[in-house]
Amino acid sequence: MKIEKTLHSRIRKMDFNNIDFGNQYSDHMFCSEFKNGKWNNSIIKPFGKIMFSPISLVFHYGQAVFEGMKAYKDKNEEVFLFRPEENFKRINRSAVRLEMPTIPENIFMNGLKQLINIDRDWIPKNYGQSLYIRPFLIATNGVLSAKPSKDYMFMIISTPADTYYKHPLKIKIEEKYSRSASGGVGFTKAAGNYASSFYPTRLANEKGFDQILWTDSSTHTMIEESGTMNVFFYLKNRLITPKFNDNILSGITCKSIISLAEKEGLFVEKRNVGISEIIEELQTGKLKEAFGCGTAAVINYFKTISYKGDDFDLPNLAEEKRISLYFKKRLLDIQHNRSEDPFGWRVQLKRYF
Repeated sequence: MKIEKTLHSRIRKMDFNNIDFGNQYSDHMFCSEFKNGKWNNSIIKPFGKIMFSPISLVFHYGQAVFEGMKAYKDKNEEVFLFRPEENFKRINRSAVRLEMPTIPENIFMNGLKQLINIDRDWIPKNYGQSLYIRPFLIATNGVLSAKPSKDYMFMIISTPADTYYKHPLKIKIEEKYSRSASGGVGFTKAAGNYASSFYPTRLANEKGFDQILWTDSSTHTMIEESGTMNVFFYLKNRLITPKFNDNILSGITCKSIISLAEKEGLFVEKRNVGISEIIEELQTGKLKEAFGCGTAAVINYFKTISYKGDDFDLPNLAEEKRISLYFKKRLLDIQHNRSEDPFGWRVQLKRYF
């Protein structure tokens, strides 16, 4: 792998006490090309613009998939990745579904580790902060006909990250628009999944809601995801979450919470969740908590769920009594090397240079 290090780091301009998510990028990026049926030309170089032909099929037919992952520091400023093998597997599942070439493990992992090692000073030191890492794969050439590209680019960039949501969320159950459909690409991290969510999310924002609780496309009676997060409901001393299917992203944070909960003896149900069930539990006061989870957000609990114009407030619990915040701390403690990691999720990144 070729490495070109920047001569002028921008980190001196970075205020780690005032992180604006997604607006500051680390000094370098990783790139690898797929041409003539082979991966080659892997390079780490200074972060900057890239040039593609205007007929690149990423612009016309949407061949683009990505991942979201994080690097953390502990008190001794040692660096850790969190379950990177899961991101590697998932980006390739997404690539297969969009008829794109899979990324070899050595290119993904070596590029990732060397890039983060070079830019390790960009990883914030504070508990709860991280370096958000964005691997992505796009079609870079083709002809203007509806068929897959032959050329692709795999890249990794990163940005310092703080808390994604800084307050409890007010959520609207979606009754018209859909995030995904059966047999579609909802289980992938395809770029188009997110583009199609922007309009209905803006409509919800204009009515005072932070996010949407997505429902199934055929009947709008079953709950799927919350915005860009998987969702959990806590009632009757058990956690309930919609089971993964073609419509729902297999969230790494979601799977981690399930493992933590089950290890501690909490019963977890992974099943279809109907709107009627949740509304009934809200009306009777039996629903103790509801929360979303994902790589960027980690865990955020809901204060209100709205359906058909009616707002239902969830119990106003003290923070120390919230199961959502308990599991958030358990997860962050593992990620920041503050507790034992019984699952082997934490991957320490040794210095290469």
